[in-house]
Amino acid sequence: MREKKNKWEALVKYISKEFSDGETLNLQAILFLIGINELGQGYRTFTKQERTDLLHIAICKLLSFYGYYSFKERDKEGWPHWKTTENIPPLKSDEQTILLKKAVILYFEKAKIHF
Repeated sequence: MREKKNKWEALVKYISKEFSDGETLNLQAILFLIGINELGQGYRTFTKQERTDLLHIAICKLLSFYGYYSFKERDKEGWPHWKTTENIPPLKSDEQTILLKKAVILYFEKAKIHF
């Protein structure tokens, strides 16, 4: 457990250094960055709905590591769509956070980003 916490802290430090102006990024900000990366269209100004969609893209990608989602297709605008492959068990808020943090660590490890 401590190792995961250390990895998470190291990852947050790395991402914050790369993508912020000195502030420490939280989980939602990191999910937003993952969503932008998965969209593959670079950074631009996004509408409120697009920002919500980017978080959804990130969560689907991350939970696909555990078999809860699988990639379906990209629409004509290039936005990825996912389908549910397994129901996510009911989780408490802190359990959801832990699951997402583990998946974020895995995402960056799979991308061979050393933090």
